[in-house]
Amino acid sequence: MGTQVIMPQLGESVVEGKISQWLKKVGDQVKLYEPILEVETDKVTTEVTAATEGTVLKLYFKEGDVVKAGTQIAFIGAAGETPPGGASGTPALEPVMAGIAQASAVAGTTGNGNGKGAGARISPVVARIAAEYHVDVSQISGTGEGGRVTKKDILAYIEKQSSSQPAQGEGQRARVEPQLEPWEQPGLGELFRPSEEVFGKPTTPAAPALLPGETVPLTGIRRAIAEHMVASKRTSPHVTTVFEVDLTKVVAHRTANKALFERDGVNLTFTPYFVAATIAALKQNPLVNSAWTDTGIVLHRAINLGIAVSLGADGLIVPVIKNADSMNLLGLARAVNDLADRARRKQLKPDEVQGGTFTITNHGASGSLFATPIINQPQCGILGVGKIEKRVVVVTQAGVDSIAIKPMVYVGLTFDHRILDGNSADNFVTAIKQVLENWV
Repeated sequence: MGTQVIMPQLGESVVEGKISQWLKKVGDQVKLYEPILEVETDKVTTEVTAATEGTVLKLYFKEGDVVKAGTQIAFIGAAGETPPGGASGTPALEPVMAGIAQASAVAGTTGNGNGKGAGARISPVVARIAAEYHVDVSQISGTGEGGRVTKKDILAYIEKQSSSQPAQGEGQRARVEPQLEPWEQPGLGELFRPSEEVFGKPTTPAAPALLPGETVPLTGIRRAIAEHMVASKRTSPHVTTVFEVDLTKVVAHRTANKALFERDGVNLTFTPYFVAATIAALKQNPLVNSAWTDTGIVLHRAINLGIAVSLGADGLIVPVIKNADSMNLLGLARAVNDLADRARRKQLKPDEVQGGTFTITNHGASGSLFATPIINQPQCGILGVGKIEKRVVVVTQAGVDSIAIKPMVYVGLTFDHRILDGNSADNFVTAIKQVLENWV
């Protein structure tokens, strides 16, 4: 029995999507959770993965077509099986139940009704791990909401399965863990990794070489970025203030706690520290967590932090950590890992890049010390984090000056001068500096 591939509803307000690229063609074999196409909206480009194994028997739409959510767009089945509509027919394009659309979305569902997470949605991270280690997610008892299988659940399951295998070598059991990429391996004797540690691995797209004289076509995301940036500069007067921050205590805390976070399946980068410090500063300076309107300045109740993620040649995207002030450092680290990973894998939903009240961007990933980023409208400001590097600084103790080598970073705030003045903006960045330099 074949399986329909449905155009997913990628957000509450998103009723259609454009098929930007088919990753599989008719006759191709598809594995469980393997990406089969990319869907583009005005916010994000998202991969849609297969909820079953089989052969692609029919593609009902071509690249560039705009399709309503809930519409059958492809059919996967056994070789020789006749897809609905026949070999050259046209499918009935009646939207199906929203539940089916959601089940065929980014990660699919677990699936055989045995009570172990059956029917519950899984995240793309879990789907990737399941595909990598050939795990049937329906065999795992999920501890997440509604029985959902979490990353911690599947890693624990893999560890348990590995432990039940015969010992290898000198009686030692093999530990099964997702392999770290080269950039995730710190060099011998490093106190901390450089700028890519702040927000993750910078992308290095294998884009074709550009030739002088040619015209590079505009992608949907590039056009959206251009329009948003021009509108932002036209909307509000931009001013930037820059502070230098000593990260000695942050580095020490991370070094002491990184292994503990890894036990929970979380990579502790420097990002959560900047996020936590920003949250504390926003609470002390609520005017920064606001938006300008013609009737007055709207102070937001929620703190929804956008984290800019580079997509290489494709531009950048800003997924949002909703209600970030309700999370501790572990929760922030988990959220940052998840959003950045899914952003680079084109697995974000439009709802996950909306509703931000303040944004943080890491322009130091490419070596920049400080910059003047553009405000993500209609927000009041955007925090720029430069390259973390060891620098020689003057340290004064008991009135005596000395020279020391410390991990330093420039942190800058670009703000809307209609809302903030120099003093209020500096008070905000000062609060961030104090949290980071006095981390315990």
